[in-house]
Amino acid sequence: MTRHLEGTVALVTGASSGIGHATALELARNGASVALVGRREDRLTDLAAKISEAGGRALVVPADITTPRAAAEAVERTVEGLGRLDTLVNNAGLMLLGPTPGADPNDWQRMVDINLMGLLHTTHAAVPHLVKGAADGPRQVADIINISSLNGRNAYAMMAVYTATKFGVTGFSEALRQELAKQHVRVSVVEPGSVDTELRSHNSEIVQQMLNAGLGDIERLQSEDIADAVAYIVTRPRHVAIAELLVRPTEQA
Repeated sequence: MTRHLEGTVALVTGASSGIGHATALELARNGASVALVGRREDRLTDLAAKISEAGGRALVVPADITTPRAAAEAVERTVEGLGRLDTLVNNAGLMLLGPTPGADPNDWQRMVDINLMGLLHTTHAAVPHLVKGAADGPRQVADIINISSLNGRNAYAMMAVYTATKFGVTGFSEALRQELAKQHVRVSVVEPGSVDTELRSHNSEIVQQMLNAGLGDIERLQSEDIADAVAYIVTRPRHVAIAELLVRPTEQA
């Protein structure tokens, strides 16, 4: 494989499982040193060992990025431990679905805190380092990749607040893209359709049955499919920016 990202550093949130785990591996395969950010330190440690065994470099950064201080500390630990920052993948997320009437507002707050505010806190802390990385880095460009969802462009019943957070991510990404474009910091949003991850397992059995019934027996995306999309975005030449990438399973309506 051509190591397009040699000499660069990436930070991936939600790296302990699913899309974040796969994305960290893929960026490392492309030559990036990777900071692994998440709440489950044991899983991050296992992932770091896997990257190291393959000849890569990884830094374990246990953090709850829902607070500004923790997000800023995660970014600072990355820069201190790996020397710079060129790529930020905001992947950490939570999906708690069900009817809006009678819902637990605590579930709504948890989704807003991680899906939207965590992304904002981490981005806010990372932007100065990314601007610097674009100016003096080996590729002369830096990237922010925000993992949104099909729900970031289409609204569905039983998914109101989750959809609200993802619409927010998509809107924020486009506005920030316009602000940073002249500094060669590219901002991209990736919108996966149905992916076979543990995200659905955070819901009640009834909601999981509803999701399965809605999708039928289609072949769902794998985390590696989204990791491949992220790698495609960040390995484009300096003059090419992929602002938005929607990835669906072939059979998903």
